[in-house]
Amino acid sequence: MSFEVTATRRRPQNFDSLEGQDFVVSTLKNSIAQGRIAHAYLFSGPRGVGKTSSARLLAKALNCVNGPTAEPCGVCDNCRGIAAGSSLDVIEIDGASNTGVNDVRAIKEEVLFPPTSSRYKIYIIDEVHMLSQSAFNALLKTIEEPPEYVVFIFATTETQKVPATVRSRCQQFNFQLIPTETIIRLLREAATESGIQADEEALFWIARESTGSMRDAYTLFDQVVSFSDGHITMDVIRDKLGLAGTDVLNNIMTCVLASDREGAASLLRNLISGGVSVEHIIKDFTDYFRNLLFIKEGIRNQNILGNSISSYPESVLNAFSEEQFEAALEMFLNLYRSVRYSINPRFELELAVSRLFRLRYTYSNASVIEQLARLKNNLINGQITPLNPALEKEPDVQPAPAEPVAPVAPVEPAAPTEPVAPAEPAEPAEIIAPPAEPEPVPEPVKQPEPEPVQEERFWTAEELQGVLPDGVGNVENTEEGLVLQFGSRFYYTTALRNREAVTNRIHSVTGTGLRVIFSFSEELEDSRQAQIQTEQERKQEEQKERLEKADLYSDLIYAFEGREIK
Repeated sequence: MSFEVTATRRRPQNFDSLEGQDFVVSTLKNSIAQGRIAHAYLFSGPRGVGKTSSARLLAKALNCVNGPTAEPCGVCDNCRGIAAGSSLDVIEIDGASNTGVNDVRAIKEEVLFPPTSSRYKIYIIDEVHMLSQSAFNALLKTIEEPPEYVVFIFATTETQKVPATVRSRCQQFNFQLIPTETIIRLLREAATESGIQADEEALFWIARESTGSMRDAYTLFDQVVSFSDGHITMDVIRDKLGLAGTDVLNNIMTCVLASDREGAASLLRNLISGGVSVEHIIKDFTDYFRNLLFIKEGIRNQNILGNSISSYPESVLNAFSEEQFEAALEMFLNLYRSVRYSINPRFELELAVSRLFRLRYTYSNASVIEQLARLKNNLINGQITPLNPALEKEPDVQPAPAEPVAPVAPVEPAAPTEPVAPAEPAEPAEIIAPPAEPEPVPEPVKQPEPEPVQEERFWTAEELQGVLPDGVGNVENTEEGLVLQFGSRFYYTTALRNREAVTNRIHSVTGTGLRVIFSFSEELEDSRQAQIQTEQERKQEEQKERLEKADLYSDLIYAFEGREIK
């Protein structure tokens, strides 16, 4: 017997075996039991959660020989034909390959014929959002008023792409992601059926990687079984698929705490040389710091974390704050987005790991402001509290006692000295002063002559006619200098680019002491546009008058048959 993939082998064959979609199951079973069968259904949701399987189950429930029933027998010809995909009255259409109006036209022609051997003629259109707009429009009337024996079941992963006119004609069912516990239980049952041993950690990793999709979980399960040799373990998965693993990341963070840059670089090199891609390492680091952030915030649910709390050492959790874990998570998220444009992704990863050594010194602006406010309050109240809460239990640092100073021996008084006899006063010598010279008479200081005041000169556009740049609409004389106002932004930009040449030309007339200022005026621009529009209107009027006169001349010539009029 040929191998059958697990996803096909374990496809639900009745509503009770459809896992994770309790709302859909209960609603469909109740509507069938009450005979309230709609003519169109729209199943939407992520991939691999049971949309197509639910469509087939609904088709079984409607066309079973015992139906319509919420519990089809599964053994009649109709049920077996639907399960095998060979029923002539249940038509499955791929919306991605039948997108045109002609495909919908064929459906509209087929619905006119009743079912051959079943109660209903059911159309299952998968990926219906891939139909073109014209195809949707052609299908509207058929969906709204189909024959009583026709039922449409649409399945899509992108509901927003289905037109509202189609959604309003269908009963909508939104399928949810399957919980991790349910996926683990179903994987354990599949492993038991296949006679394979599987560790809980390995099953948990498969369920987490499937992100809520049962089909993805079964597909990954088949791949892992193929190289596990009858026993699925996390070590085998990590070795064969090239995963970084939480243990390796913990070792790298231990090197970060110990400031062992060489050790961290060696671990990173071993990962890459072992076949783990740079992108996968970045994803593992992202997931690692996400879980550390959640644990730091008090989230302990293993289904949210995707890993057990005991996998993360307390030394790493206590060494950093929430905002520091958040900064590391943001850094690796940005790294994953930018690494595709890097000249060497490995260099980018090594730079990110190097920045982890400075992670403990990372603080946000809000944290710094909070710490400053705390210090201010402590100074006012005379208290001292540690900024880091982890230091609260540390004992206070007491100053070391000072050593006693040795006593100083008393100093003996010095021996008395004999008194010195006072010196006899000397006779004062007679001092003869030299004759005083006559003081020179200062010359009168000459006052500087006042400079002649230059009269302020006001320049006009006429006086500067030959040196003004193109586009100057007005010239103003202000205290700051000569202001050249432009009404066109093009001329204004051109003059700015040639500012030095324009200024030199103007100084050749006015002198070098005048400052030249360039200004753009919106009013002049509006005025210039108004003048252009007025000129265009005038030309249009003249052209219109010329045409009217030409028409009048033509009419007169035609009326008088070309004779001369006197």
